[in-house]
Amino acid sequence: MVHKVYSVKAEWDGDAGVWVATSEDVPGLATEAGTFDGLVEKLRVMVPELLEANGILPPSEAASASFRVSAERVEHSRAVA
Repeated sequence: MVHKVYSVKAEWDGDAGVWVATSEDVPGLATEAGTFDGLVEKLRVMVPELLEANGILPPSEAASASFRVSAERVEHSRAVA
């Protein structure tokens, strides 16, 4: 049996100073954290909970759901005078 790997997108919000996660695979997922590792820790709880709550997976399968986090962070260099 092949298990689906759910996709999560993480983007850095430089103005707020947080990583923001959303997903088309996991309905209702929207969360943020100050560090990438902190974000992943939140996702380990939220992804299974939302998959179960949305009826995508039964509790027994949601508890061991796999997800992939794709991160993007855009930075701007500063010119040295």
